[in-house]
Amino acid sequence: MEKTHELVMAIVNRGFADGVIDAALSAGARGGTILHGRGTSGRTETIYGVRIEPEKDLVLMIVDKDKCKSIMQQIYEKSGLNTQGSGICFALPVDDVVGLKEYK
Repeated sequence: MEKTHELVMAIVNRGFADGVIDAALSAGARGGTILHGRGTSGRTETIYGVRIEPEKDLVLMIVDKDKCKSIMQQIYEKSGLNTQGSGICFALPVDDVVGLKEYK
């Protein structure tokens, strides 16, 4: 069975997820889900004795396989490592999908 979808994941600095979504929508994505988390890269700061962890946004999107590369390219240009978002983006194959609405 040929795979028709990919899971695109982008991890960016907290507050930059909307830019990822905007970039993905401009390249043909239909939407996504934003989760909040903390990075574990070891870059923590202490302010007034309180340890501050680097906060991240994780954006998950199921996209059509044929649009995946262009979506990732747009995300990279808008929110990549050389931007304030300092993001990374990758994709994984999706075996099966149910519940996606077809948009006309």
